[in-house]
Amino acid sequence: MRNLGLTWLLISSLIVAGVWDGWRELKAQGADLLPIRYVRIEGVFQYITKEEIKHALLKQVMTGFLNADMQTIREVLLNLPWIAQVKVKRVWPDAIEIKVYEQYPVARWGKIGLLNEHGDLFVPANLAKFNKLPLVYGPKGQEKKLMDVMKQLQASLADKSLEVLAFNVNERRAWSVLLGNELELKLGRKEPWQKFEHFLPSISVLGKNRIAAMSVIDLRYPNGYAVTWKQGMSGN
Repeated sequence: MRNLGLTWLLISSLIVAGVWDGWRELKAQGADLLPIRYVRIEGVFQYITKEEIKHALLKQVMTGFLNADMQTIREVLLNLPWIAQVKVKRVWPDAIEIKVYEQYPVARWGKIGLLNEHGDLFVPANLAKFNKLPLVYGPKGQEKKLMDVMKQLQASLADKSLEVLAFNVNERRAWSVLLGNELELKLGRKEPWQKFEHFLPSISVLGKNRIAAMSVIDLRYPNGYAVTWKQGMSGN
């Protein structure tokens, strides 16, 4: 019985070794024996094309079905600025399925890039077509935080029929906000949000005509604010 057990163990080992050697040989010949014939790409494409994606993957899909690295394919695609998320799947016997999710730009980050709805920074080649998006600018690494602040500013101004064109935090951490009517709010660096909230009711009191005539409202004063009027206009 012991000899019979050893015999079966030897046979099993030989089978495993044979399967392993066969698998290695199959992978070695993968590109020729099992080529990738189809790359199926799904998604809603507004800023990137399927052709650009296929071009980026030329090297990865030439390795054959068995040797293609799904993680590498994913990383290559995530390096393309307009791709936010990717799902990659190998489909027997000769296809790769790719699901692509594009970035959704909601603001510009200075002159260098765009922010998506989560405040993630990405840097596509052509920014000119996004000049109408609101501008956010501040210290590097603060993209998410400042994006959240801008959203709050926009929400607070919505019922005042005003919009945010630009939100800037300078190197001294001082806030300034440019509104859609070209009115600049200077909020400074000391409790800027509280100053903004305190000023909000004054917008209705001042009225649309006076607000429209103002160029700058400086809210950095402890007990009030200073107004700069647009050229040729006044508060009368």
